[in-house]
Amino acid sequence: MANRDQIVILTRKLPDSVETRMRELFNAELNQADTPLTPEELKQVVARAHVLVPTVTDRIDKDIIEAAGPQLKLIASFGTGVDHIDLKAARKAGIIVTNTPGVLTEDTADVVMSLILSVPRRLAEGDALVRSGKWNGWAPTGMLGHRINGKRLGIIGLGRIGQAVARRARGFGMSIHYHNRHPVHPEIEQELEATYWQDIDQMLSRMDIISLNCPYTPETHHLLSRARLSRMPSHAYLVNAARGGVVDETALTELLENGQIAGAGLDVYEQEPNITAALLKMPNVVLLPHIGSATIEGRLSMGDKVIINIRTFIDGHSPPDRVIDGMI
Repeated sequence: MANRDQIVILTRKLPDSVETRMRELFNAELNQADTPLTPEELKQVVARAHVLVPTVTDRIDKDIIEAAGPQLKLIASFGTGVDHIDLKAARKAGIIVTNTPGVLTEDTADVVMSLILSVPRRLAEGDALVRSGKWNGWAPTGMLGHRINGKRLGIIGLGRIGQAVARRARGFGMSIHYHNRHPVHPEIEQELEATYWQDIDQMLSRMDIISLNCPYTPETHHLLSRARLSRMPSHAYLVNAARGGVVDETALTELLENGQIAGAGLDVYEQEPNITAALLKMPNVVLLPHIGSATIEGRLSMGDKVIINIRTFIDGHSPPDRVIDGMI
């Protein structure tokens, strides 16, 4: 039977089965139009919600949280990243924040690996050529790209997703290198045959492909700055399916235009959904619409985690996926 005492408000449309289960269990209000709420609308929502279910498109900043009524005690985010929520303001207001970790690891790693394959082998260019009607058939020098077997992959952020990417890349014959704040457990290093670089600058200058798999925090904002991007060899490729703000997109665009970086595969952008115009015209850049987690299975698993977090909280217990001090 639904708990009708506490109002649960969803900011976006979720899969039908997830919404139906929420209606069965809670006094849930849905967003059938799936139109992102404006900051003013979010303030109106948090003024009466007991539980808010936002997504990564909702900027839950200090102003939004300060507009919340005293009844709002849980923000159960539909997603893994929490950079869209002001965690300090939430903690000060006594609001618990939860996320949905772990369920998107394999999906995101699949997209990362697809970009690692697509950019050096020029798959998007090839698709465009065939569709244009200008392809004249196989030629000895037609659409030459680069093999990835034997190349060095530098992973920035060897967490769950980074490790899943490394396992896939090893299957394609790549050697694994990584940068973290601290080395991973020796058993993981041994399994992946991974080389740890404490100095990210040293690693960047030696890799053939760089994959960003770290969370977005104030510390990782523009982690790949102009200076660091400039350290990449001119034959190297950059893949980013983490967060757009980890890369200085303006600098990346200019380096790509000047041939100082060979190409890029991007699933996220610094001013999403806006994309630097020059990137749209570059044949050596593969652009995806933030689909790293976009599988039916992944979305349903995310919904299940949100429901468990809400139900556990309403039952008077600490939610299993509580985010503490920004740590996921």
